[in-house]
Amino acid sequence: MIKGTVLIVDENRGILTSLEQIVKSRFEKVITLHSPERINEVLRSSDVDIVMLDTNFKSVVNNGNEGLFWMRKIFDYDDNISVIIVTASGDVELAVKAIKEGAVDFILRPWDESKLLATINAAWQLRLSRIEASALKRDNQQLKKEINKGGGKIVTGASPTMINVMNIVRKVAATDVNVLITGENGTGKELVAREIHNMSKRARELMITVDMGSITESLFESELFGHVRGAFTDAKEDRTGKFENAHGGTLFLDEIGNLSLQSQAKLLSVLQNRYIIRVGSNKPVPIDIRLICATNCDLIHMVREGRFREDLLYRINTILIEVPPLRDRVDDIPILANYFLKVNSDRYGKSGMKLNTHAMEKLSNHDWPGNIRELQHSIEKAVIMCDAPVLKPTDFTLSPVSGVYANKEMTLDEMEHKLISDTLRRYGNISIVAGKLGITRQTLYNKMKKYNIS
Repeated sequence: MIKGTVLIVDENRGILTSLEQIVKSRFEKVITLHSPERINEVLRSSDVDIVMLDTNFKSVVNNGNEGLFWMRKIFDYDDNISVIIVTASGDVELAVKAIKEGAVDFILRPWDESKLLATINAAWQLRLSRIEASALKRDNQQLKKEINKGGGKIVTGASPTMINVMNIVRKVAATDVNVLITGENGTGKELVAREIHNMSKRARELMITVDMGSITESLFESELFGHVRGAFTDAKEDRTGKFENAHGGTLFLDEIGNLSLQSQAKLLSVLQNRYIIRVGSNKPVPIDIRLICATNCDLIHMVREGRFREDLLYRINTILIEVPPLRDRVDDIPILANYFLKVNSDRYGKSGMKLNTHAMEKLSNHDWPGNIRELQHSIEKAVIMCDAPVLKPTDFTLSPVSGVYANKEMTLDEMEHKLISDTLRRYGNISIVAGKLGITRQTLYNKMKKYNIS
């Protein structure tokens, strides 16, 4: 039984009763009206998914215009509702006109019950697809608004490394080439992908995100390519996959390094052929997508070990964008911290909160092994727990163990070499680096020479 609502509108009470009995065999809720005057009332009080609408209601001239009038009223209320026209066999031209204006299909009287149910099932699938597409579009628009509130700074930043990343983003966004984004967990790979989409010619369409690490082997084809009813035990209805949902827009495959070799082969075939075949079907469906992939894995190393297909890597890696860890873009920490502070202080009704100088210094000196995600959570926690309008260093509990050195065994020389290299990369200024390390400029020069650091 489908948990949907069907509204049937027909002046002929015999037809109304007959349709109601047929539809009740499939749908949980059926509402009937013998007059269209109450359509708006029903739409306001019930979540209607499908409307079965007669075209010929009583009017001065009984030519079907009354039915088209009410169909337009339905679309004014919710253009995602699936409307099926019910009409006599002599009114096919009118039914075709209704389809051109947005109806999903029409049913001729007298009808064949199996064909009628097939038409209703198809209308239900279209309704589900429209709801999902609308929800995804709202999510995309909301995220876009959140990013724009921060002036795009959550993505761009002021550090040389992020400026370089955004220069690449701007160049590739205007094209349809496949992009691979690499970086540690929490560095903002999805945000970079969204920036590419938002700056592209596909920006008005959807960006569909798929976490490849969360899809089991058995559901891979169904999730990405879709399935038809009866394809397997639980396939009770037709379902479109992520590739079809992203048609005309962008498909973002996150954590692609988690795919098995078998799934990699199936994905490669689709990318080469530019069409998908739903599970249980033999009909090819053309796809038009812009592909962006992301991973925190070393795919080249995985190729050498035989865990990732070299041909798939070349297919997804036309352009490579490496998103730097937060510890390598220290200039961006104040920008990101203030952005997250504004978002969270507004969210929790504490607008106007500030970070004092010492708190900002504490955040800037932390290595952030969890990258942007860790910073975001730290700011949110501080906002929730703090009752004062200004956040101080004591409002932040940060891990004393650096993500750079944690769980690694090094000699003293190795640690000193890494500390100097990382600090130089972070600040890029000899005087500042010497000051941060607590040594003189000459001592720093001597150690750089010792470790052959340029």
